[in-house]
Parts: sequence; structure tokens; C-alpha cells
Amino acid sequence: MRLSSAFLKTMKEVPKEAQVVSHQLMFRAGMIQKLASGIYNYLPMALRSLRKIEAIIREELEKKGCQEVLMPVVQPAELWKESGRWEYYGAELLRFKDRKESDFCLGPTHEEVITDMVRKNLKSYKQLPWNLYQIQSKFRDEIRPRFGLMRGREFIMKDAYSFDESVEKSLENYQLMFDAYTEIFNRCGLKFKAVDAATGAIGGDKSHEFQVLADSGEDGILSCSHCGYAANEEKAAVKKVEYNLDSAEFAPMEEVHTPGRKSIEEVSDFLDKEPRELIKSMIYTIDEKPALILVPGNKEVNETKIQSFFNANIVALANDETVEKITGADLGFAGPIGLKEKIYIAADYRVDGIMNMICGANRSDYHLTGVNIGRDFKPDVYGDFIHAYAEDDCPVCEAGTLEEHRGIEVGQVFYLGTKYSEAMNCNFLDRNGKQTPAVMGCYGIGVGRTLAAAIEQNHDEAGIIWPMAIAPYEVVIMPLQLKDENVTDTADTLYKEFLEAGIDAAIDDRNERPGFKFNDADLIGYPVQIIIGSKTLAEGMVEIKIRATGEKMKINVAEVQEWIVDFKAEALK
Repeated sequence: MRLSSAFLKTMKEVPKEAQVVSHQLMFRAGMIQKLASGIYNYLPMALRSLRKIEAIIREELEKKGCQEVLMPVVQPAELWKESGRWEYYGAELLRFKDRKESDFCLGPTHEEVITDMVRKNLKSYKQLPWNLYQIQSKFRDEIRPRFGLMRGREFIMKDAYSFDESVEKSLENYQLMFDAYTEIFNRCGLKFKAVDAATGAIGGDKSHEFQVLADSGEDGILSCSHCGYAANEEKAAVKKVEYNLDSAEFAPMEEVHTPGRKSIEEVSDFLDKEPRELIKSMIYTIDEKPALILVPGNKEVNETKIQSFFNANIVALANDETVEKITGADLGFAGPIGLKEKIYIAADYRVDGIMNMICGANRSDYHLTGVNIGRDFKPDVYGDFIHAYAEDDCPVCEAGTLEEHRGIEVGQVFYLGTKYSEAMNCNFLDRNGKQTPAVMGCYGIGVGRTLAAAIEQNHDEAGIIWPMAIAPYEVVIMPLQLKDENVTDTADTLYKEFLEAGIDAAIDDRNERPGFKFNDADLIGYPVQIIIGSKTLAEGMVEIKIRATGEKMKINVAEVQEWIVDFKAEALK
């Protein structure tokens, strides 16, 4: 590409809403334009990088036997009603009616559409496995679109869906895709972690996120300092501890007056106790059924873990009316003993280790002391319902503690089981001649997000530092004196030779000052800059600058192409 004719305008200023580096630099480097809130035009420089990411994705998926399809972005409500997601997906699902008053939505994901597509073709186990993918625009009506391509409303996504005859085969496909994602992000030149993750609105009971490590990342990641354990902070497990409490030391249970003291802090101060000696009793509605969740007073309830444990669609704190009806008391005095209505009680594992604990008495302005599990009440179930934090013991090994990182989620793999195939009758005749629902997995990569995450991880004060594999151009040739025919002829010759050798090159033949070209080259982030000036050329040399390190060197003109080929090969290893 000759930059003199490129659709490119770089800028010094950035829009006020550009809060993160990738948004700022993509705007300044002439890569994106805002059309509406959370909706962007991709300009040529950005699109070249996007296409390179897409090419890597296609190559790696096709190695795993995946087949590409393309589905509509407009989806009929009937399919979403079949799966049960039409009502609970939430306001992010942009719903609308056509001229016939039929309900439709813009697809935020395509589980329903792909399941419908497959059930129309699937008859026998002999046809399986299938793994179908597409690269296509999605739309989620984010309440607060922000950070440019990191959290927009319209975005480009690769989504894939596997269909297998058994759980074992589906988990094999899951691992294949996990391996493919690992190779994709390695080839993109990114530093990342694959972490255990929550499944959220997609559903299923197994998932991993691929997180690009960056200080600006929205997501917290906890990983072990010793072993390979890593998880999103929403999913990170807390080490289960076995407790052996001596019932001989149980104190008698007593009711104490705690006027107006509702919070953990207020009650612990009033009774001169540590927060860890209290039980935090929270009433939730889990798919519209109330349940009491118990956690230690010094820990925070993790609603994502509650949703996963109960395999629930919706988890929310119960409203005031529900709490008062179940407890018979004002808010702040709930506890597991003396509830006015029998509800399911789920206790965090660590509650089992608290002796002579304090909890609400289900009576306004009163708490109970000397409460002990087994003697005074028994939970219906135990689980992991609290947040993990940095410096907690690793839940997997005995040697490590958890360390905190920030990450940007660029991909996620899900084992879905039969959540969608069962609801939508996507069945086949199994080996015994029985109608059986297909076992599914789904796998997503945010293509635009990967682009933005690469910038968040690779930049300096001057601009972008692209990994070679996804740079819009691998090399920029910069002739400095355009009136010097020797300079321009050398630049043109190198440019043509590079293209013939498969080197993705641009030539900055704009009639601009050298300083302007240098600044633009750093801003746009070409991995290699070839600077051709009259003085160095008189010596038969050109100057090369490596963007990532700032290293500069002089090389004989006749050796430049060989140097670039070797440098590129090394960078793409």
C-alpha cells in the first residue's frame, strides 16, 4: 500500500469517551470511526489486522475438522422461546417486530439458530461428530457500551458449535477446541491465560475463558503461584477445609438484644466479636424459589457460584417483602433458626468450621449467640459460595497461594451438554436405535476484542507495537527525501521486491516531513521501519528500526530483503 493514496488520517487528539489505550490509539491511528454509541466503522488498517486474525482462526479450526457456515443476524423469537431464553436473557437482547408484527431479535449469539439448523439434517449417530463455525457480526444492547471495541454493542465474533453422540465424545471435542484456541492466541503473538470460568447466560456446566493479560483488563484472574490452576475471580474456588470441632466446647444458644444493629460490622462491634464469628444470612430467589445462603461474616457472597451450583437461570437477592414474610422480622435479622417459612438452606463449607457463631434470630432487634451446626440446625447442602482472593491457599495443590492478574477475555469455550438440544428436540437415532439428544459444546472468540486486547498488551507512549502476525503491515518503507531520485527509486525497488517475496509492506510516499513520518510509523505500530535517507544511501545502506525494542541498525541495501525474511520467520515462530 502506498500511503499517499491510503484511506488514512492519523490524529493527535482523542475523543473524551476514549478511556482505554486501545480505544485512544485505534482512533488516533485512523483505524476506527464511531458511528453511534458502541458501534464503529472499521477502516482499512483495522480491517487488515482483523482479517489476519480471522485467517489464523480459520486455519486452526479447519485443522480440527471444523466446517464454516454463515447464519443470519436476525433471529425469530420462536427459536428463543423454544430454548427458554426469550424471557430471561434480559435487555441486552435487542427485540423488534417486523411489518407482520412477528417478534425477532438481533443475534447476540447463535445457539438456537445452529441447533435448529442441525436438527433439520441430523438423523443418525453415524453423521456425527459435527463442529460448525462462523465469523459474523453480533449485537448486544449493552447498557453502558465503553472502551471502544472492548465492549461495544455491535462486534465481530467467531462462534462455533459442536454436536456429538455422547458426553465422552463431546468432551473430546471440547479439548480439541481448547487446544485450537491455545494455538490461535499463541500465533497472534499474545500473552494469555486459559482460566476456569462461569458459564453465565450461555449455560452448561464447564467453561474456560482465554484472557489476554493486561493491566487495563476488566476481568480479575486468580492463578496459583505453584501449579497451573487459574480461574476468573467469579469462578475461582476456595480451598475446602475439613474441620473437627469438639462439641464439648459448644456454648449454650442464647438470644441477645441488638437494637438497630443489622450489618455484620454493627453487630460485631456491639457484641465485641470478630466478623468471622458471625454468619451472614442472605435470602435469594433462585429461579423464583427462595433459599437461604449462609457464609462466614467476613466473606462476600459470590452470586456466580450460587447460579452455577444450582444450575439456575436467574439468581437475585429476595425483595424486602419476601424476606420479611420468611423471617417475620425486619431486614438485617435473618438466620437459619426459627424461620417462619421452611426454605432451602445452603451453607458455605467454611461455615461448618465456625464454633459458637452468631446469627440473626428472625426477630427484629435480636440475634442468637452460641449457635452450632448439627446441634442447633442442619443445612440442606454445603457448597462453595464465597469469593476467593489473592493470597488465599490454592484450591488444587498444597504448596501455592493465589496471585491476582488483570485480563481481557478474548475467547471462551463451553461444554453445554443437552441444554439446547433437549429443549429444541435436536435428536438422533443412537447405536441402540433410540432417539437421543445431541451433546453440544459452543466456542466463541471476539475478533475485534482480540485486536483491541493486542493493543492493550502491546503499546508504549508513542503508539501501538503490533505482534508481527496481526500487524496491518509487517514493514513500512520510509523514503525521506522525495526529490532525491536515488532515494525514491531505492524505496520503490525494495517495495516491489518485498511484495514479490510475500512481505506485507507499505511505503510512506507522502510528501511530509521526516518527523511526521516517524511519529506516524510509531503510532500505527509497523513491526519494522526501513528508513531511506540520502546520507545513509550514499554509503549503500538503509536504516532499520525494530518497533518493539527501538533498536536501530544500518544494513546494506542488497541485504535488506534477506534480513526482513529472517526477522519475520523468527517473529512468527
